[in-house]
Amino acid sequence: MIKVKRVYDAPESDDGVRILIDRLWPRGVKKDLVDIWMKDIAPSDELRKWFNHEPEKWEEFKHKYMEELRSNPKVKVLIEVIRRSENVTFLYATKSPYNNAVVLKEYIESLLTK
Repeated sequence: MIKVKRVYDAPESDDGVRILIDRLWPRGVKKDLVDIWMKDIAPSDELRKWFNHEPEKWEEFKHKYMEELRSNPKVKVLIEVIRRSENVTFLYATKSPYNNAVVLKEYIESLLTK
């Protein structure tokens, strides 16, 4: 099972492996609250800055980020972590519901069901 939640939310017993998937380390977060930091799976700086969590850019952001993921070798690493774990939680920092964690979960789940 893959969950998505803010890194600032309290850890729960069913989080499993907690993976931070943001390029930048979030302010005030202790390193022991994150099991793995996969900053290289996050959207490129260019895409992240362009999107800026603007809802009207959401669909185009999803498309562009999935394009980046298709050529990102870290996707294979992430899939291996997921296959070895009962539960995985993708952590993100933004308050916006429009974020890369949602897209990454959708993308990874589509690969796992093939």
